[in-house]
Amino acid sequence: MDIDVDGAPNAYGPPGKKTLDYLSNAHYRARPGGEIVGYLTDDDHPKVPIIQGPHDPYPGYYVSTTHMVDRSRKRRDPLRYVDATKINYVVLGEEAKRRGARVGDFVAVYSRRHKRAVYGIVGDSGNPSGEEGSLHLLQALGYPFKSGKTGSVERKEVVIRFFPGSNPGRMFFRSQETLDAAAEKMGLSREFRIRD
Repeated sequence: MDIDVDGAPNAYGPPGKKTLDYLSNAHYRARPGGEIVGYLTDDDHPKVPIIQGPHDPYPGYYVSTTHMVDRSRKRRDPLRYVDATKINYVVLGEEAKRRGARVGDFVAVYSRRHKRAVYGIVGDSGNPSGEEGSLHLLQALGYPFKSGKTGSVERKEVVIRFFPGSNPGRMFFRSQETLDAAAEKMGLSREFRIRD
């Protein structure tokens, strides 16, 4: 599982800013010069990034996006997107999509190595394999990552259980505690009986 930092207000920025990821990783399939998918760009100038203003969380940084959004906030508002440093989320892959999972659905995720299970949501899309999770998710599972610049879970040891149709209203969460409480209230299981 690769680290996804999209949606974090300090994920990307101009050269010289201390960011959570490299700008090249904000391009489709990490190809420099390819379509930009990790942060907002100007509608009229698709290579010109939208910059956060003085009242935004990280002034001067780019507005990083996720597929899951808070529809009550405007497109250029960094708080419209799921913050990868605060919320456990996974990326929707093609196989999960074929099985009925959608952006916004709840998930339970388990690390075989660390024997930890957590709740999350499907917060982003764009990687057909679905083998990406937010920085917060991987940290919650016990992995010591600090940014999206280095490291990934190399072995097939992260297991995701999708709950298709579990969030039809696409509730948006600003804190992991609120997300956990909603998943528990619905009676979603994060028990995994896996033979290691």
